[in-house]
Amino acid sequence: MTAALIGYGGLLEISDDAGSTWTEIAEVFNMTPPSNSVDIIDATHMQSPGRDREYILGLNDPGECSMEMNFVPGSATDTFLLAVKASYERVKCRITWPNSVIWAFDGLLTGYEAAAPTDDRMTATITFKVTGSTVATPAAAPTNTVLPAISGVAQVGEVLTAWAGMWTGAPTFTYQWEAAGTPIGGATASTYTPIVGQVGDAITVVVTGTNAAGTASAESVATAVVIGA
Repeated sequence: MTAALIGYGGLLEISDDAGSTWTEIAEVFNMTPPSNSVDIIDATHMQSPGRDREYILGLNDPGECSMEMNFVPGSATDTFLLAVKASYERVKCRITWPNSVIWAFDGLLTGYEAAAPTDDRMTATITFKVTGSTVATPAAAPTNTVLPAISGVAQVGEVLTAWAGMWTGAPTFTYQWEAAGTPIGGATASTYTPIVGQVGDAITVVVTGTNAAGTASAESVATAVVIGA
């Protein structure tokens, strides 16, 4: 049985502060990761056997990394990339693959080129010159770093919406809504609408993140108690 994967679910993040915070590069649809090559050094000398050239391996060239993305002028991603380019500083990059393996490397943003065809979507290509080694980290179970949250008014008939929070490990999410700490049967979507029987109860949502290495759950802060319509 094959273990092949498609690229869907991959994630590119960049840190311009030595890894304290990471910014997701939004709407990437194609990634070409760093591809190392080794310099070839001509070591031929006057006594090389058979008049044949001789070679030895030299230094490792970490190569480049490029990504294609949907181009949205003025977006948070556009603003961030322009700032990185203007800084002329190296940044930390990490690619989280669909199976949660992470490739991390330092890079210099050498290109940010947009294309705006008349009858197709606008796209942009970003190119990093990789500096130093690319470090691969095995898949790890997801970890919640910022708790889930609920938006909306806790009122009968009003839709509440769950925000999954922030996680490491690029997980996929499932949801379980609770009223007064008790799971609500069938309430497993990212939205929930309180009913009359829940008046006076506070609503929470438990978000479970899953990737190839495992699962973890985190619970939101409770809403105010549900009020009537």
